[in-house]
Amino acid sequence: CVCVCVHFLFNVPVYWTKCHANDSSLCVLCIAGCQKLKRLLSFAIGGLLGDVFLHLLPEAWAHSCTPERGYEHHYRSQGLWVLLGLMSFLLLEKMFPDEDTPNETPRVTASSHSNGFCHDTKAASSHLQPPKKIKISGYLNLLANCIDNFTHGLAVAGSFLVSRKVGFLTTIAILLHEIPHEVGDFAILLRAGFDRWSAARMQLSTALGGVLGACFALSAQSQRGAESATAWILPFTSGGFLYIALVNVVPDLMEETNPRQSLLQILLLCCGIAVMAILSAVVD
Repeated sequence: CVCVCVHFLFNVPVYWTKCHANDSSLCVLCIAGCQKLKRLLSFAIGGLLGDVFLHLLPEAWAHSCTPERGYEHHYRSQGLWVLLGLMSFLLLEKMFPDEDTPNETPRVTASSHSNGFCHDTKAASSHLQPPKKIKISGYLNLLANCIDNFTHGLAVAGSFLVSRKVGFLTTIAILLHEIPHEVGDFAILLRAGFDRWSAARMQLSTALGGVLGACFALSAQSQRGAESATAWILPFTSGGFLYIALVNVVPDLMEETNPRQSLLQILLLCCGIAVMAILSAVVD
């Protein structure tokens, strides 16, 4: 995960700076940066979908599906928590919309942007300005990651309450699942307007959620208490990840008109799902 993140930190060029330094190479640089980040976003979508349907939801079902609670009630409650998570993220984005100037409507095209992700505007100005405000989708992704890491902290601390061996195995399993997930999250933060170092710092800051989750589980001194919290937090987080992947990121990829690039994006999306499927099979 560290190697991949470092690769993109130093190899995704700052295209906005380069374009202003050499206007003759504007088109080539921006197209290259746009396509590179779109490929990474395609992998991110696959990783998020794979994480939701192959990891988070099955784990939530395993924690809450017991004969005492009733299977019908279990399935209904899990679905409601997913919908609640999705609607909560929709409400947050409605409450804090991205503000565009009246004469500019940014969209994903082959123009310039500081992270290699490209925006075009309807303005006639020949000098595009870098975005002054981070998109709300970036903060939503960070919120979802904090909640996800909280559940990981619950799982790790709860497993150590059982035994040291179970704790170490759970920690390794979570680390393996997080490798493709963190790479995709880095791309989503770049898309939202974070620069490369800010995206890396914000990703590291979400680890605080894991610490809080571990403290919560240890204070409860019971694995059952951690599992009860996980049973509703996991589907809620799944709804948030579904919203980010399908509402925020997929529309950008739908604007691709090059058949070759579209096929490559679909393959990378499938690759993201396949990686999560392989990790789930190996770990489980």
